Amino acid sequence: PASSAEDAECAAMAGFVRQLERRRGPALRLEQRAAGGVGCVVWDAALVLAKFLEGGAAPRLARRAVLELGAGTGAVGIMAATLGANVTVTDLEELQELLEVNIENNKHLVTGSVRAKVLKWGEDVTEFQPPPDYILMADCIYYEESLEPLLKTLKDLTGPDTCVLCCYEQRTMGKNPEIERKYFELLQRDFELEKIPLDKHDEEYRSEDIHIMNIHRNVSSWTGGFSSSKSLLFAWDSKGCR
Repeated sequence: PASSAEDAECAAMAGFVRQLERRRGPALRLEQRAAGGVGCVVWDAALVLAKFLEGGAAPRLARRAVLELGAGTGAVGIMAATLGANVTVTDLEELQELLEVNIENNKHLVTGSVRAKVLKWGEDVTEFQPPPDYILMADCIYYEESLEPLLKTLKDLTGPDTCVLCCYEQRTMGKNPEIERKYFELLQRDFELEKIPLDKHDEEYRSEDIHIMNIHRNVSSWTGGFSSSKSLLFAWDSKGCR
């Protein structure tokens, strides 16, 4: 369960519709909920990742298959859909109504496609195959008990060419630093990680405490052998993730 501080922050944020400005066209309108835990509000990491997708250093999303894990309000995935991606936003059953509302509220801005589906980490992902081109994650590193299921889902969903963008806010309270350390330690067993420099983030929507990681499946985890990391890391420039 969320901490009392998180509950209080959720309650404070949930009383209004969050507008997320876009570089071109009307803003996204994202409803929030007072009940339902951390998934029911738009967190800062979601804003940072959504705006990064709009930028010149962002992946080319048009006509690409994109899946968002732990989508919550759907902010990141819906933004990707406005950039031409074919998006599946996923979360638990109790978040589906909120996702559907936000998809409906923003459908006139979508130039690709977007749908909401239930996906519980650690369970079967057959219906989400073949592997998407991109997996998006914003603030999914919360609870220690969710780390192993999340990592299993990432391994099951990723193909050799899948690009994972993981955005998270670095937190210093309680067990958060230990949970983050463990997550990245486990992640590096099967994935290559590269931190996207802060100067590649949106000029307004950026923070020293919020990081975006570019993650790609380690080729050795597919072949069982050693491979050079040079072939695995993406170049982040004006052409985006390649």
